[in-house]
Amino acid sequence: MLFKESIEIAFNALLSNKLRSILTMLGIIIGVGAVIAMISVGMGVQQKVTNSIASLGSNMLIVMPGSANSGGVRSAAGSSQKLKLEDADAIKEKIKNIDYVAPTVNSSYQVVYGNQNWNTSVYGVTPEYMAIRDLTVSTGAFITQSDLSTRTRAAVVGTTVAANLFGTVNPVGKTFRIDSSPYKIIGVLESKGQSSMGRDQDDVILIPLTTAQERLLGITYIQSINIQVSRLDKMDQVQNEIETLLRQRHRIIGNKEDDFTVRNLTSLMETMNSTTTMLTLFLGSIAAISLIVGGIGIMNIMMVSVTERTREIGIRKALGATFKNIMMQFLIESISIGVIGGFLGIVFGISTSLLISKFGGFTTVITAAPIILSFGFSVGIGLFFGIYPARKAAKLDPIEALRYE
Repeated sequence: MLFKESIEIAFNALLSNKLRSILTMLGIIIGVGAVIAMISVGMGVQQKVTNSIASLGSNMLIVMPGSANSGGVRSAAGSSQKLKLEDADAIKEKIKNIDYVAPTVNSSYQVVYGNQNWNTSVYGVTPEYMAIRDLTVSTGAFITQSDLSTRTRAAVVGTTVAANLFGTVNPVGKTFRIDSSPYKIIGVLESKGQSSMGRDQDDVILIPLTTAQERLLGITYIQSINIQVSRLDKMDQVQNEIETLLRQRHRIIGNKEDDFTVRNLTSLMETMNSTTTMLTLFLGSIAAISLIVGGIGIMNIMMVSVTERTREIGIRKALGATFKNIMMQFLIESISIGVIGGFLGIVFGISTSLLISKFGGFTTVITAAPIILSFGFSVGIGLFFGIYPARKAAKLDPIEALRYE
């Protein structure tokens, strides 16, 4: 029996029982579609987390006040006021392999312009903050060193703040109030959109750090130090040097607990990527179970098919069909179910991913790897679960098969 004839016989057998064939394929279709959809959701979560951390800046270290053991009595007393502007200056002067150092403070305030008001986050920053956070000014200018020196009441606003206070009017040059004090808008930032946590990155006002400390908040400490390291392979070295320097400056000796925490965003990104990768694999594995169930369905239907066509098999063997011919015929039939189900499953999976992205509020990432993997798995399932029924058919005794009613 020729290979072409085996294919024709297999497809004729499937077409002669259309409903049964469709129901058998359904397990493969759902399995392949579920694998593609679940992995696309998992990869979407991973991309969103990665983009969110990356939006903070590349090769970033962030020094925060307070012990890493923030719970219970292990927290350092008064640690929230331990970081000073001088600490940031010392890091900039004494630590090598650093591009930018940007100390910051922040708080929430109601801002008012005319009869419009808006609640937003106000950050006290330095000129380096623009580079370290990859910000761009669409109109106007950014905060300068001169603004820091003179404690100028200048402000750079995000697009959300600008839209809610000024509508379509260009706010540059306008004066508005933060906590009842007048501030002049010198620039508007380009939009950065939402972070992975849903926070609007454009709902922000930036003012000179010294102005925020002395005129707005009335404090002498800073709340964070953002540090951009020159090279990725120097991250751990720079982190250790910063920890050593701050321990010296804060007179922390021996086993005494640090009153600061240095967060390595690169390590955080690696950890988050590892976690989301495990989540993606878990979702894919759960979805792949339906592929196994679909394979059992193929085996079940092929066993029924062998039983129904016992006399046909007997006639073929009596006419000279070999063990190989019968095996090929039934294997092609089972693999065809896997191939057709796999193609339909790909369509179903991609469509589901797009619908989840459009209506479900999730970011989905469709890549070739899960599509190829799930399709290959569906074909393999058809082959694996078709072997036993095919062998059973091929080993039938032609005399007994011809007697079968």
